[in-house]
Amino acid sequence: MTTTIPISAPDDPRIAAYRNVRERDLVGREGRFVAEGKVVLNVLFAARRFTAESALILDKRLDGVTDTLALAPSDLPVYVADQATMDAIAGFHIHRGILAIGRKRVEDDALELLAALHADALVVVLVGISNHDNVGAIFRNAAAFGADAVILDRESCDPLYRKAIRVSVGAALKIPYAVMGDAEAIHACLAEAGFEQLAMTPRDADDILRIAPTGRQAIYLGAEGPGLPEDLMARMRRVRIDMEADFDSLNVAAASAVALHRLRRTGRAAIA
Repeated sequence: MTTTIPISAPDDPRIAAYRNVRERDLVGREGRFVAEGKVVLNVLFAARRFTAESALILDKRLDGVTDTLALAPSDLPVYVADQATMDAIAGFHIHRGILAIGRKRVEDDALELLAALHADALVVVLVGISNHDNVGAIFRNAAAFGADAVILDRESCDPLYRKAIRVSVGAALKIPYAVMGDAEAIHACLAEAGFEQLAMTPRDADDILRIAPTGRQAIYLGAEGPGLPEDLMARMRRVRIDMEADFDSLNVAAASAVALHRLRRTGRAAIA
């Protein structure tokens, strides 16, 4: 059983990692991240891809997370506070009242990650996507449609940013991912690993319905507006989502859902 520890003062040193949540999102947490909400904590505790250091639960929510805490390590400290104390700790009204601190792991090596995947692996590549909502939603879509991994360039936002984790409903804590320097390095890495590389773009491209979901494939997504660099797309097959003639694009997260649904590997076990 986990140990519950009452907290009555927002300056208690034991909950220092939870203080001023929004401000520290911007400056970092020295190798830690915040997981928020029951569903996200379920993934954090069940997947065990990342180490959980502690949890902070609103007192009136404690009974409702008994099943969640049963998934946590038995020695996990679970701090419990009332609403006023929790709001003072976080720096704003935190109505969900269910938080945990996780520790980041050593970044996966992209080549090693790709080499370990299936012969028909599906990989999502993010280039210059700095919007946390979009990154979180793409991870959620990747989990929903069975993608095996996500590769991000250094310009894309950290998938362990609090909001990205929350929007992903925990998928960012479950799906293997790696970060590389730039799109050129990612392209070379995927080529070496034997992937067909597909560039999502609304212009001068084949309908994605013409792409057979087979073999090792990587689907590239660029930032809304600029999209993927032209010189990068010149070395890949360009694919688009067919839509009405007077409208040429979707939000990048929505586009990822359509593309990943088309490329889904049916009949294969989902990500563990």
